[in-house]
Amino acid sequence: MSVHPQVEALLERVARSPLPPYHTVSPFVARRIYRDTRAALAPKAPEVPEVRLLAFENYAMRVYRPVVGEILPALVYFHGGGWTIGDLDTHDVLCRELALGARCAVFSVDYRLAPEHPFPAAVEDCLAATRYVAENAARLNVRGIAVAGDSAGGNLAAVVSLLARDAGVPQLAFQLLIYPATDQRCATPSHERNAQGYLLTRDAIRYFRRHYLPGERDWLDWRASPLLAKSHAGLPPAFVITAGYDPLRDEGAAYADKLRAAGVKVAYREYADMVHGFVLFGGVLESANAAVADCAAALRAAFERIPA
Repeated sequence: MSVHPQVEALLERVARSPLPPYHTVSPFVARRIYRDTRAALAPKAPEVPEVRLLAFENYAMRVYRPVVGEILPALVYFHGGGWTIGDLDTHDVLCRELALGARCAVFSVDYRLAPEHPFPAAVEDCLAATRYVAENAARLNVRGIAVAGDSAGGNLAAVVSLLARDAGVPQLAFQLLIYPATDQRCATPSHERNAQGYLLTRDAIRYFRRHYLPGERDWLDWRASPLLAKSHAGLPPAFVITAGYDPLRDEGAAYADKLRAAGVKVAYREYADMVHGFVLFGGVLESANAAVADCAAALRAAFERIPA
């Protein structure tokens, strides 16, 4: 299958951009490029009745509530960006959409970024944020917790699910993994097949990995490569999304297979004519809005299964 015509138009638009590739500039500049270009491709931000910030020593969370005063299920969301770029603002629209579509309180986590804070700082912050929501559920007016993320955030959601299972707390109801990075060896065929020309490039992946994992020995740590965990049994049900023209396509599919083989209930969907990052591009890609609706539906179904 060829790339979707709307993706082809987007790729042509990117090719005409005067902005430099991420891997050629400092993380400071890359963050600004990412923030501004994501805003230009996102749909209009929907109104959410309550949005507020929670701040802690090492991380912050922006909380979105689609209704005020009700006890709601909670979604702890980890943004993408190669553990190096991305923030609450780059994923603001998506979190608003998920809050409204899944009728849940979304806790979007602003975790520490590399290279200033390399692995495992992001893991520590995301686990701490998830535990905070669980331990303060009554005060936060929530019940039941799912985790989610895209790309690097999908990696962190998978890792937090493994850590929570091993510790026995918190109990997670679901994991939503949107084109997750699951194997830092980056050796699958899709890394070769989609290495150039589809937004996320081999050079960008190596740039992000170098900042997040400056020691190659950490590539094999399952907290960086959740596909390499010794066991995937006992994890919460999952919805895994991949894109056909994404270097991460194969490792996302492999993670879904690994979960399924371990007895975990898994739904998997590949958007065969899409590229990495497409879920954020609802302003120019119709498939992005369909994917967000799929995610919201999967979350709603998972939340409905939480015992009263």
